[in-house]
Amino acid sequence: MVRIVIAAHKTARLPEGACYLPVFVGAALHQGEDNLPPYCRDDQGENISEKNPLYCELTGLYYAWKNRGCDALGLVHYRRYFAGKDKASAKGAEKDFQRILRSEELEKILEEKDLILPKKQNYYIETLYSHYAHTHDGAQLQLTRQIIQEECPEYLRSFDRIMRERSAHMFNMMVMKEPFLSEYCSWLFAILGKLEQRFSLEEQSAYQRRYIGRIAEILLNVWLDREVELGRINQDRIEVLPLVYLGKVNWFKKGSAFLRAKFLHKRYKESF
Repeated sequence: MVRIVIAAHKTARLPEGACYLPVFVGAALHQGEDNLPPYCRDDQGENISEKNPLYCELTGLYYAWKNRGCDALGLVHYRRYFAGKDKASAKGAEKDFQRILRSEELEKILEEKDLILPKKQNYYIETLYSHYAHTHDGAQLQLTRQIIQEECPEYLRSFDRIMRERSAHMFNMMVMKEPFLSEYCSWLFAILGKLEQRFSLEEQSAYQRRYIGRIAEILLNVWLDREVELGRINQDRIEVLPLVYLGKVNWFKKGSAFLRAKFLHKRYKESF
């Protein structure tokens, strides 16, 4: 069985297909409320649903990992998906929706591949470390490095290498076959748990409190780098797909915020 969790916190138009599992993330924080999304909830079974303000979409991944028992498991966002290779016949927003990866194509990819990742995001004039330090809080990355050094030092060289890169697979998007998924999740959530315990959230805005989810985006690349280096993952068995984004990005606002962060040390206050 193959499942791709669609992390969602509101009702939205979602792709149909046997592979997709819409999950209402942060459900534990909305007990008894009306008009909640009619999706599977991430507060069932073993879960970390109440930590959604810190872990973001990862509470959906954790729920499915612990409770669903899939042969392959993935994670996307209700506005951000993997794109299939089939060309869409429609135009505009409908064309974007038709480009979303379909179950049939996913199954065909997994016949030859073990992992599916999104096309890398390029930062060009920034390393991953400098971009994060300018827009968020570099102390979080420094503490993450310390935890890796203490808990799994064999990944430290990969962490330092990834910090110097100017591109990465982002958004916590992936599809992984077992046992890669369980190995990754066990490694990831152990580090994130330590980070959550050690980093103080005092004087942090609601937007900046989502740091656990952001650190995880980078850690996916760290884990992958080390696993490929060791030969436990074959680079030829990784499929990289483009993204479909079902929302509008205010590039002027995002660009202006980036310049303020880089040159005026004004951290991001919201998504764009």
